[in-house]
Amino acid sequence: MGAQSDRTQRPMVVSVAGSRRAGSGNQDHRDGGEFVAGLAARKAAARLLAAVIDARTPLDGLTDHENGHPQYKALDLRDRGLVRAILVTALRFRMTITGLLARRLEKPLPPNATALSHMLHVAAAQILFLDIPDSAAVDLAVTHAKSDPRTQRFSGLVNGVLRTLARAKETELPAALAATDEAPKWFSDRLKAAYGANKAKLILAAHRYEAPVDFSVKADPELWAEKLGGIVLPTGTVRVQNLAGAVTDLPGFAEGAWWVQDAAASLPARLFGDVGGLRVADLCAAPGGKTAQLVLAGARVTAVDTSKNRLGRLAQNLDRLGLSAEIVQADLLKYEPTELFDAVLLDAPCSSTGTVRRHPDVPWTKTAADVEKLADLQRRLLARAVTLVRPGGRIVFSNCSLDPLEGEDLYLAFLKETPVVVDDPLRQGEIAGIDSFLTAQGTLRTTPADLDLGAPERSGLDGFFAARMRRAG
Repeated sequence: MGAQSDRTQRPMVVSVAGSRRAGSGNQDHRDGGEFVAGLAARKAAARLLAAVIDARTPLDGLTDHENGHPQYKALDLRDRGLVRAILVTALRFRMTITGLLARRLEKPLPPNATALSHMLHVAAAQILFLDIPDSAAVDLAVTHAKSDPRTQRFSGLVNGVLRTLARAKETELPAALAATDEAPKWFSDRLKAAYGANKAKLILAAHRYEAPVDFSVKADPELWAEKLGGIVLPTGTVRVQNLAGAVTDLPGFAEGAWWVQDAAASLPARLFGDVGGLRVADLCAAPGGKTAQLVLAGARVTAVDTSKNRLGRLAQNLDRLGLSAEIVQADLLKYEPTELFDAVLLDAPCSSTGTVRRHPDVPWTKTAADVEKLADLQRRLLARAVTLVRPGGRIVFSNCSLDPLEGEDLYLAFLKETPVVVDDPLRQGEIAGIDSFLTAQGTLRTTPADLDLGAPERSGLDGFFAARMRRAG
């Protein structure tokens, strides 16, 4: 992964598609009797950044077009795109931004000056990484500071800090990127403990890049790679870098030829082998990517999830794909099927630390305590899943966490404490394209630092753990 390490030493400029460079739509704010273009978007970005950092609120919920934060929903679609670009960038490069801002402050900001800190981070993200004129980012930040009673007296500081940052970015940013891990200490410490310092550094470097878009296709991946402008990965997934336009406008969407699914997320369903004619339960199934894989492979699938809304989305996805499955809304810990299944897939709820490339808020909204709590839930769900499969049937356990506490450690402990199951390790050469992801114990482990395709923008895959076992008897 040397290419990834080299790229982190150079500045990265992110294009803000679909928004004016200064970022204004119809939602502009009045300041001093005049409308200020783009101010509403910056105020929304700072407010939402505060919700992520201070209140640990997930970014996806805040920027949901139907149920998101009111300040975000008040913006037009163009400004919403700008706000999300600012937030993703500010979170992806939070530690680098923090360091460069600190160098310009004579003394640290007061602990209660969180509004000022978020305001500076929003502006710095634009100056350092987005294709927005420095002057627009600085002027709007100063106007923002003047408009907020909490930050009025710091407007001069905002102006001075940001202007010096803009002048120095070409010389200081490369070194800052090379010397910084973009993660809170709890997260980087756990990565280093699990993977060693070198691998952890590569994972954190990969998190600086937006993940490419992966597609699971019903058939003929070479054909769809050509149509979508992508490549076929060794696992059979089609990967597209720099996807242009909405997914719903792409060829093949309307006819249900494919669905979006990270390459790593497509692997657990393949670990069963031939499922033709088998009754398979997909537990915690929504939004349905793994359900679709199992149905396409010939299984008779029961998709179980606790969320009615998420199951509605699963049903819509299956309908578009022309696939069908039994859909059951139930609490897995209380679910009682009429008969045992031949196989069970549990893709368990987890800390989602394997998806930081797509969700850079995760290290800032989760804690080490959350990892421990979720690992306990996974252990209980796995114990329940085992009771749903017939003797001799296979169980696949997976999640999108990078933490061994939710993966390798949990699985080994579960085998020791659960005599009713036996390990069913994966073998080299058994499944095409996954040998490099197999551990010595015969489990599967992927990270964003794996699958080097020569450039970080098209390399990597989500962090996933998966293990296979059988119910004894």
